[in-house]
Amino acid sequence: MSRPRIAVLNAAHDPEHNRRNFRRELDADLVEFDVTDVEVPPEVEAFDGVVVTGSRVSVYWDEDWIAPTREWVQEAIEAGLPCLGVCWGHQLLADALGGEVAGMGEYEIGYREIQHRGESTLFDGIDERFTAFTTHSDEVVTPPPGAEVLAENDYSIHAFRKDRVFGVQFHPEYDTETAREVTLGKDLPDERIQQVLDGITEENYAKACEAKLVFENWLGIVDDLRQPETVVGSDTADPAGAD
Repeated sequence: MSRPRIAVLNAAHDPEHNRRNFRRELDADLVEFDVTDVEVPPEVEAFDGVVVTGSRVSVYWDEDWIAPTREWVQEAIEAGLPCLGVCWGHQLLADALGGEVAGMGEYEIGYREIQHRGESTLFDGIDERFTAFTTHSDEVVTPPPGAEVLAENDYSIHAFRKDRVFGVQFHPEYDTETAREVTLGKDLPDERIQQVLDGITEENYAKACEAKLVFENWLGIVDDLRQPETVVGSDTADPAGAD
């Protein structure tokens, strides 16, 4: 079978880090669209899955590109495409499905411990308590109706699933270069910035590499859905729920 064809909706205004990181971590044929330039795929049928990246904006801001991106994502969901959202993408998918996203009133940033519930294919092979790099001041405060919370920590919901749609608040794709640059770009007290920078070590990065398995696991779900014998409405058509 050929590699899956994945639409990557790149929501970063400076997309180079996203481009490098997702191309390194996703073993698939990626077609990137700069949604901040109001660029979305012409048709959902051309793809096997959708990834929505992080962004520096909030999903509830009045930016001219957010609504068209949300509408295209809703179309992809309705067409049955498996979707994976990371950070802002996690929030956009939740919003598109009827969940609620709001400001936290604080920042979660740095390598943090997160706990998953061990009930989803998305977290196969990942310890119940795992480390990942986080950077966000918004959160999914109310999951979409019918969604299942898969992971969380003291700050927020860190993963959810509804049917073929998955969101993760943390950044499994980050390398240390990205973590440092993103941290230095935050409008936070110097002491807080330095504390986060001090934690961006090879040791912590090595711990966080376990979380990269979400990409492999999600692509496995995509591949299962591409099998010729898959019948819509059967258990095979929704392997993510067969745990």
